[in-house]
Amino acid sequence: MKEITITCKLTSPQLQKYKTKVIAGLKNDILERKELKKRHSYKFKAIDNVIDELAEFVKTERACCSFFSFTLSISAYKNEVWLKITGPQGAKEFINTELGM
Repeated sequence: MKEITITCKLTSPQLQKYKTKVIAGLKNDILERKELKKRHSYKFKAIDNVIDELAEFVKTERACCSFFSFTLSISAYKNEVWLKITGPQGAKEFINTELGM
C-alpha cells in the first residue's frame, strides 16, 4: 500500500490568504461540529450561498490537499448540510492545526 503524505501544496502566502478568506468564512457558518475517530463533521444551514462556499472549499482542498476525502450531505427536510472530511492517519491533526476547523 502506498504511503500518503499529509502536506498542503499551497505555498505559505497562498495558504495564509486561503485561511483568511475561505476557511474563516466557513468557520463562521458552522452550526455544529463532531469529531469522530476517523473524521470531522460540520453542520451548516442548507442555503445556496453556504452550499456554494462548501463546494468551492471542497474543490480547492482536492487540489491542494489531495489526501482528504469529502462527503456533502444536503437535507432539504432538515434544512441542513453536513460536510464530512476524512483522510489517512494524521489528517485529523492536519485539520485541527492547519485549517483550524
